[in-house]
Amino acid sequence: MADIFDVIADGTRRDILQLLRERGASGEKGTSVSQIVTALGVSQPTVSKHLKVLREASLVSVREDGQHRYYSLSPEPLDVVDDWLFPFFALDDDGLAAATGLTESAAHAADVVGRAAASAKHAVASVFNKLPGR
Repeated sequence: MADIFDVIADGTRRDILQLLRERGASGEKGTSVSQIVTALGVSQPTVSKHLKVLREASLVSVREDGQHRYYSLSPEPLDVVDDWLFPFFALDDDGLAAATGLTESAAHAADVVGRAAASAKHAVASVFNKLPGR
């Protein structure tokens, strides 16, 4: 599997992820390739190529309905990015969590608990997605 940072480094893939996130938040149960092509103004072969990369990175799921395929965002793999970025936003130059008002030890404890929760969430989701009928 490609490194998640390599996958999201491409602007078109980020645009696709953003579109799927927005459509999912508005209650859509999936977005077709033609809807992505229209919304982004990118060719169908280009969209299909990027969707393949996103599928291989488990960032999108696909639902088939006859000849149509509907894509949805699967944000769990982005937890790796979130975990990597968190320290940059949580601590100021002195190592204190200025934005949250936490001491360094409290910020560290919150970081450990947050990472454990994210890891557990990802593990449970992975197992759930492997169940028959999913």
